[in-house]
Amino acid sequence: MLEELKNTVKEFGQSRIALIGFPLDEHSSYMRGPASAPPLIREAFHCDSTNLWSETGVDFGEGSPIFDAGDLTFRQDDDAFTHIEEAITLLLGHRLIPISLGGDHSITYPIIKAFHEKYDKLQILHFDAHPDLYDELDGNRFSNACPFARIMENDLAQRLVQVGIRGMNGHQRSQAEKFGVEVIEMKHWRDDISLKFDGPLYISFDLDGLDPAFAPGVSHFEPGGLTTRQAIRMIHNIKTPEIIGADIVEFNPQRDPSGITAMVCAKVLKEIAARIVLLKSYSED
Repeated sequence: MLEELKNTVKEFGQSRIALIGFPLDEHSSYMRGPASAPPLIREAFHCDSTNLWSETGVDFGEGSPIFDAGDLTFRQDDDAFTHIEEAITLLLGHRLIPISLGGDHSITYPIIKAFHEKYDKLQILHFDAHPDLYDELDGNRFSNACPFARIMENDLAQRLVQVGIRGMNGHQRSQAEKFGVEVIEMKHWRDDISLKFDGPLYISFDLDGLDPAFAPGVSHFEPGGLTTRQAIRMIHNIKTPEIIGADIVEFNPQRDPSGITAMVCAKVLKEIAARIVLLKSYSED
C-alpha cells in the first residue's frame, strides 16, 4: 500500500502531475460501485478512439508530464482516510501535483486535510449536483454527502465555490449560509459565468455535476445539470494563479455499460491536467 507508493514515487523523473486512484466507496449513501472506477478512467484516458492531446495544446503522450502512481489498496480493517491523507502528503512532499481518481466523494475530506498542511489559503471549486454539506447522513458524518461540511467546519479551505448544484435541501442551504459557501445553482446558470480565484485552487469534480444525458454512469441521477462543454469551458476559463490538485469522483461503472462516462472522466482529467501544466508554465516564465 503506502510502502509501495513510496518506492514507486522515486521513479517519477521530471513529471509534474501524479495520478493516483483511491478505490473506496464504503461511504456511498445510495449505491456502491465507484470503487471500481480508477482503472477504467485510465483505460479511457489511453483509449485509441481519441488522442492524448488536450484542447489547449498539451500533449500527454510521449514525455507526458503525468506520473501514474497507481491505486492505493485498502484492506477491510484499514483506516482508509488516514492512508489517503498520508499518500497525498507523500506526493506533495515530492513536489508533485496530485490528481485523485475516486471512489466516492468521501475521499475529498482526507485529501484536503493533506493539502491544508501545505496550503493554508486553499480555495476549492466544486462541480456537483449536490452540495455535500450534510452534517451527517444516516448516522455517518463521513458519508459521501458530508465531505464539505467536514472541510469547512475544520477551516481547511478559505473559500468554497460550488457549481452545477440542483439537489439542495433546507438543511444543506443553511449549512452553506453557515460556512459562507458560494453556491451557483443550475436554476441561476449563465454560460458567461467566469470564476476568479486569488489563491491556490483545488478542483473537486463529481461526475453527477453533469446532466445524466452526458454522464449516465453515476449513482445519483439528477436531471438538469451541466453539459460537458459547459464544464470544460469553465475549466479552460478559470482565472487563478495556480491549480494545485484535483479529484474526479463518483463515476459508477455499473451504470455505464457503453463506456461513455469513462470517456467523459478521461476528457475532464485531460483538460484539468492541461490547465495545471499551462498555469505552471506561465508562472515559471
